Amino acid sequence: MRLALAPRRLRARIVLAFAVGALLVSAVLVATTFALARSYLLDQRESAATRQAFTDANVLASRLSTAGSEVGDELDDLVPSGGADVVVRSDGAWYSSRLDVGARDVPGALQELVAAGSPGTARVDTPTGPHLVIGIPVAAAGIEFYEVAPLVELQTALRTLAAVLGAGAATATLAGALFGAWASRRVVQPLEQVAGAATRIAGGELDIRLPPTEDPDLLAIVASFNSMVDALASRIERDTRFVGDVSHELRSPLTSLVTSVEVLGARREELSERGQQALTLIQGELGRFRRMLDDLLELARVDGDPVTARDEPVSLGALVREVLAHRGGPEVVLSADPDEETVVQGDKNRLERAVTNLLDNADRHAGGAAAVLVERREGSVVVIVDDAGPGVPLVERERVFERFARGPRAARGSLPGAGLGLAIVEETATGHGGGAWCSESPFGGARFTLSLPGASQ
Repeated sequence: MRLALAPRRLRARIVLAFAVGALLVSAVLVATTFALARSYLLDQRESAATRQAFTDANVLASRLSTAGSEVGDELDDLVPSGGADVVVRSDGAWYSSRLDVGARDVPGALQELVAAGSPGTARVDTPTGPHLVIGIPVAAAGIEFYEVAPLVELQTALRTLAAVLGAGAATATLAGALFGAWASRRVVQPLEQVAGAATRIAGGELDIRLPPTEDPDLLAIVASFNSMVDALASRIERDTRFVGDVSHELRSPLTSLVTSVEVLGARREELSERGQQALTLIQGELGRFRRMLDDLLELARVDGDPVTARDEPVSLGALVREVLAHRGGPEVVLSADPDEETVVQGDKNRLERAVTNLLDNADRHAGGAAAVLVERREGSVVVIVDDAGPGVPLVERERVFERFARGPRAARGSLPGAGLGLAIVEETATGHGGGAWCSESPFGGARFTLSLPGASQ
């Protein structure tokens, strides 16, 4: 499963979904909480400031009602609470409790409203911060009373509240991601078990099954998976037994037929020329048939025991030398690392058969091997067989390892073989935890490589 921009693992997507969900929920809660808290605090501050302003206006009006009192003198004696400043308009003149506060701090709209005989409020921004201006007409004293209350403390409180809510949202997002990580492990764990079991089954361990579960959501999956593996194992066992039985049943009549042909071969001179040609043809076909039966039996053994027992150290360098010495024939250039560096763990008989099949393949299709190399590469030991034949086309280099796969020339009957030799090589390599592949040889033909895990030194 892939996204458009970049691939993401299922677990990462689950964690991301939980984190984004927690972020969205916390963002909505933070925005709502802040808006409600800001509105409430502003309303409370405005109500308190308005009540205080009316109180201060009444006090000033009562003082001005005394004969001979002056606005400026009484304003100097007035001490508003909360650090507020007072501005008064009387008979077109402006008075203030501080020199840096005056008519310029009172919005014109509020002045018009108070001049018309109605109280009002307005919020203004000043160099020292936001302020709330409350305007009150005092008709008894013939003045317009304005009180300028600072909102700096409220603004600081709101900033602190925003920071706390933001930290809470970040914490909630992190908690959502952590919960998503925990949930993703619980969700993905059954899939990892299925993937691990499938990987081991693909490697040949057909006795692997998923453990029983009490989760009702997984019961059907576990039961279906185990049933599928049972059916697959039964089918492979049945096919393997069938191939083995057929191969064994054919051995007896084949042996009798080979014996009869050998008897005829001993009296070849008594046959006519056409009879001798027929006898040669039969001997060749019987040899090919016998080799095919041997290959089928070997494949049946490999299928019956796909994971080769690794209980024997084998030096591939020494093994290749033995195979070449036993084969005889034209000299083959052999380059090999020291025997102790080419040791692998495996079944010597099957490894010998795989090396023999590589050399037989070179004999049949390329006139023999041109060079053989055995060397250790990092943690692996490789056997390379080069030939100077026609090579293998790029599109055929994977197919040649399939069972009964033969090239176009072989399909026309110009080359011997049943197409099982290289299949046995690949099955043997896979059973030992390695691999086999075909590439281009520096001699112009094909290069077949058998790679196996090297033994620990």
